[in-house]
Amino acid sequence: MAMMSSMDGGSNVVKVAAVVDAENPAVGPPPCAVDSDDLSQRANWLRAAVLGANDGLVSTASLMLGVGAVKADARAMVISGFAGLLAGACSMAIGEFVSVCTQRDVELARLDRGAEEEKALPSPVQAAAASALAFSVGALLPLLAAGFVTDYRLRIGVVAAVATATLAAFGCVGAVLGRAPVARSCARVVSGGWAAMAVTFGLMRLFKASG
Repeated sequence: MAMMSSMDGGSNVVKVAAVVDAENPAVGPPPCAVDSDDLSQRANWLRAAVLGANDGLVSTASLMLGVGAVKADARAMVISGFAGLLAGACSMAIGEFVSVCTQRDVELARLDRGAEEEKALPSPVQAAAASALAFSVGALLPLLAAGFVTDYRLRIGVVAAVATATLAAFGCVGAVLGRAPVARSCARVVSGGWAAMAVTFGLMRLFKASG
């Protein structure tokens, strides 16, 4: 009898614990959801970095080719590319800073966030620095390609070739991050870069001919 009473008492404890657990479920997302959100945020940051580097590459290479279309001097091409790097990096940083600040203000106004939740929002300073750095990395590639080539025709070809190869790499990375077809993504990115460089070079060439 004592043993049965003990078993009944243990069963009652288990039942009470089960009721308490049912009435007070665990708060917070499951670990897998947290990991998924973290991976998604990292992928978004990496995608933004690739886009920033792509902008730096295309704009700087197009600027250098445009200057090269009217002036064969290597120094002029490099100086124009370096000026484009500085201007573009500052523009990207300021634009990203303003954009993230606006997004942050909207989120804070829409939700009543605590101190911990506010820390989880994106930092405008970090976003601006990352955007400027990504643009600068992309812009450095055509600068380095043109800085060590003295022959005019070869220099133009090297800048275009380096830009093409890098654009293809950016297209591959973007396709992998976005889970899109790699060949189509590469073709789209490379075609866009070629169009920008061709238009800039062609219009500046016409400007030189008319002048």
